[in-house]
Amino acid sequence: MPIEFVQVVIAILMTVFVAGCAAADGGVRTAQKSNWGEANRQTMAAQIIDPAPDYGDAPLLTSGEQVAGAISRFRSDQVKKPERVKTSAIATSGTSK
Repeated sequence: MPIEFVQVVIAILMTVFVAGCAAADGGVRTAQKSNWGEANRQTMAAQIIDPAPDYGDAPLLTSGEQVAGAISRFRSDQVKKPERVKTSAIATSGTSK
């Protein structure tokens, strides 16, 4: 068998193998589905309590004076320490040595 014939056969086989990777619409096949990234969107939605809260006519619970005071305390390193809040109580029973 001449070498040119072998090269032509290899070229035809490679063309067939590569053509099998192409999608019907001419694009490249991917594993992406229409719901790609849905897990991220669901996780972000689970972390948002209310994305569009309705405050109604209730007054704001803060003022510019409070914020300005907090900023000046922060800059002068005199930040007020928050109260310690316990979120749960753990009851233990048993004996100690």
